[in-house]
Amino acid sequence: MKNKVRMYRAMTNITQEELAKKVGVSRQRIIAIESEGSDPSLRLAMKMSRLFKVRVEDLFQID
Repeated sequence: MKNKVRMYRAMTNITQEELAKKVGVSRQRIIAIESEGSDPSLRLAMKMSRLFKVRVEDLFQID
């Protein structure tokens, strides 16, 4: 699954650690998602999309 988490995180000027705290996961989980080594759960994807104020489909795309 492709994603734009790193781009939106940079646009909102928050660190991986800050994002992790806001959505309730570890920084390592954010790193894995950003590097596309791991897919988020639906719940996590929805939390991230709400935080960035975008649709889930804008943040994550199925290959």
